[in-house]
Amino acid sequence: MKPAGNYILYLSTYPPRECGIATFTQDLANAFDQRFNPKTKSKIVALNETQSNFYNYPPRVLEAIGANHLENYVDLAERVNKNPNIKLVNVQHEFGIFGGEQGDYLVPFLQAVKKPVVTTFHSVLADPDDELKRVVQLVAGRSKAMVVMNERSKNVLEKDYSIPRSKIHLVPHGIPSVSFEPPKDAKGELGLSGKIVLSTFGMISRDKGIEYAIRSLPKIVKKYPQTVYLVLGATHPVVRREEGEVYRNFLQKEVERLNLKGHVFFYNKYLSLEEIIKYLKATDVYISVINNPMQSVSGTLSYALGCGRAVVSTPTEYAQHVVTGENGMLVKFKNAGSITKALDRILSDDKLLRNMQKNAYETTRHMTWANVAGSYFNIYNKFSDIKREENKFPDITLEHLERLTDSFGLIHHARFNKPERRFGYSIDDNVRALLVCAERYGQEPLPRLLTLMRTYLDFIRFSQQPNGSFAQIVTSQHQKKSFRDEDVQGRGIWALGFVASRKYLPPEITKNADALFKKALGKLSGITQPRAGAFAMTGLYYYLKSCPNDRMMKDFIKLADRQVDLFSNGSSAEWPWFEDHLTYSNSKLSESLFYAYDLTKNKKYLNVAETSLSFLTKVTYEPKHYSPIGQNGWYFRYQKRAYYDQQPEDTASMVGTKLVAYKTTGKKMFLDDALKAFQWFLGKNHLELMVYNEATGGCFDGVGKYALNLNQGAESTLSYLMARIAFEEPEIKKAIQQI
Repeated sequence: MKPAGNYILYLSTYPPRECGIATFTQDLANAFDQRFNPKTKSKIVALNETQSNFYNYPPRVLEAIGANHLENYVDLAERVNKNPNIKLVNVQHEFGIFGGEQGDYLVPFLQAVKKPVVTTFHSVLADPDDELKRVVQLVAGRSKAMVVMNERSKNVLEKDYSIPRSKIHLVPHGIPSVSFEPPKDAKGELGLSGKIVLSTFGMISRDKGIEYAIRSLPKIVKKYPQTVYLVLGATHPVVRREEGEVYRNFLQKEVERLNLKGHVFFYNKYLSLEEIIKYLKATDVYISVINNPMQSVSGTLSYALGCGRAVVSTPTEYAQHVVTGENGMLVKFKNAGSITKALDRILSDDKLLRNMQKNAYETTRHMTWANVAGSYFNIYNKFSDIKREENKFPDITLEHLERLTDSFGLIHHARFNKPERRFGYSIDDNVRALLVCAERYGQEPLPRLLTLMRTYLDFIRFSQQPNGSFAQIVTSQHQKKSFRDEDVQGRGIWALGFVASRKYLPPEITKNADALFKKALGKLSGITQPRAGAFAMTGLYYYLKSCPNDRMMKDFIKLADRQVDLFSNGSSAEWPWFEDHLTYSNSKLSESLFYAYDLTKNKKYLNVAETSLSFLTKVTYEPKHYSPIGQNGWYFRYQKRAYYDQQPEDTASMVGTKLVAYKTTGKKMFLDDALKAFQWFLGKNHLELMVYNEATGGCFDGVGKYALNLNQGAESTLSYLMARIAFEEPEIKKAIQQI
């Protein structure tokens, strides 16, 4: 065991061993490494059933020990103690995977190991006998913290085992981050088009209660003849070793007895995650009719809910915690009639089924593996000085932007990640999309970016009025709705001025943008609002840096001086700001004056830029995270600021402003602030939830007091992309690498 670097060591079963705990550990380690590698990485000591077992483990597994040999645990503890790179041990605990009575072979390891230990309890049994209570108390006594996956388990550990509540942490079972999609498309891929799909997945054993699900189907099939029930997964290896395929053969005979051939199908295979998600996405209703009422966690049930599937479940301890009337129905144990009744109720009402699927998806976003990994990190960090990689960024993908774009332009709204064309198009979104694609093309000149830019330029041309102004909204029927909105004009000038000035773009793009830009300048004199002025100054700045123009420079300075006048007339020592309120895109006001200083070297612009940005920083940066002004009330002078709902646009604005401030002044604090603000997208917010959706490439629409707004519209996605792409600028990228 000679790993290099800093590691969290997981003591657990691990794939390719077929075991639910193994899969859980793999998913947790993958998510943890994706967020925190290379500062801190995951390594595994895998538990084999015996010394003679052998599995072809991946490199992440440092070694494997036979769980049935007591001396292995003490020897392992000595090796862990001698390894300075191992900062903490996470024991993934299930009674059956450790040797001894109630898995008490683990206890000598815990007594000998000197590194801090966090133990995740997958099963918490109420009303323990003396031996079980003794073992659990010993494990708890040698653990710095214990992690459970529902409130009931937390209460049982406290009341039945006398474990201090302060030592017990609730972290939900993780789920893959997937997009919300109706089952129709996935059914087509699996040859199930036109079918009502019911499913159960996982390792098959008698405890699954699958015979009761099968026995519930005759009446369902009679009423809904297009119904199929998929039983997905191999027989549990312990069951297979002890009795072979007796239970599966029994189930197949039940299918024959009940004349369900052609309606029940068995997929006898240990499923990959990709296969699980594919089948769950094709599922209308997931069936989990476990016989054991004491089951305290279920990965299969969690995954089904996480994929946005309505569920029918027996009321196990875990199911009572996660299944409500809004996302599924609970049924009686070992009662086929109860299952039939629940299935009929759900399948007979399309609206009920759709609402259950939507609610299942919405209520499980905090359970995605990225969020769960963040919760584990926070627990680990209480007991060990582990590091997180603050400067690590997700890969850039335009997948959701392309999903929202049709041949006419960028669609404004989305329901989850599905475009809602009926709400039409916004000029704001299309000019920002043009800006994003132009910036990204300078970093990676992909042909599809040119295709997108042409689409957005065509939309902008369609939206522009003869006098140079823009129609704010275009309906789904391509009808213009014109409103007097200075922000629209300012953003149009911003994007078009930037694109027209990019020498790396093809001439057809820059010439078209230049013509639209100069036409838009005809309405420049009508801009009086500070944000609109700041947006316009940004476009003028980039254009002037590339193509100096005396007349345009005078217009730019006029706007800059107006910003300074607003600040001088409206600010005070306690409120050094341009207005009596803070609303959206606040930092752009300061940013516009960094541009003015860069063009003129007049320090009056720099002084106001830095002073105002310092004030805004004090208001929005909290000790642990960036906290943009909430739109539910904003922040007015002499009143309390609103914290919710927080919008991606304001975070993206702050990231951009801080990077401009860094490039203008060279002060590292601005770069540090930009990195901190960007982490808001990646879970460093008051909810501690990812706002960027790695599964879709989209960004959630807002951070509320208690939950995320899960829609992924154009504005939010573009805001994230603008912030993310800004860190790819060579000057910024080089500076970050030197931190």
